[in-house]
Amino acid sequence: MQARMKNPVLVLPETLQALLAVSNSIKDRGLSENTMDLVHLRVSQINGCSVCTDMGFRKLQKAGETMERIVGVSAWREMPYFSDAERAALALGEAVTRLADRPDAVTDEIWNEAIRHYDEKALSALIVAIAIDNVWNRLNSTVRQPAGASWN
Repeated sequence: MQARMKNPVLVLPETLQALLAVSNSIKDRGLSENTMDLVHLRVSQINGCSVCTDMGFRKLQKAGETMERIVGVSAWREMPYFSDAERAALALGEAVTRLADRPDAVTDEIWNEAIRHYDEKALSALIVAIAIDNVWNRLNSTVRQPAGASWN
């Protein structure tokens, strides 16, 4: 696959800087980077973003994550490899990503499980991370950015 055009954030470098600033603003807010990376991978799988799925897989692998957990993200509900807190984050990631699938996509059950595991700052970081993941997925998918290729 060849990209339709240069990635929009390279055409508009101020946008790249803004997105990176948002991503940096949520680090160290009580949510582990590993949890954010697992959610990033799942959100990217749902959206069919090959670039982000590939990057997410590689980042988790480089961080020493087990293959069972990396591969298991796609079926996390049925896999025994995730903590309750990670499951809450993955459920929220799926719900926020699939807003159009049903009315009130982020159900009270999903929300209550998330607030059971995360304080306000960590939950805020998680919500922003999910939103940013969706932005990157949409940018890359729209221009057909190929996985493993440089942005040009």
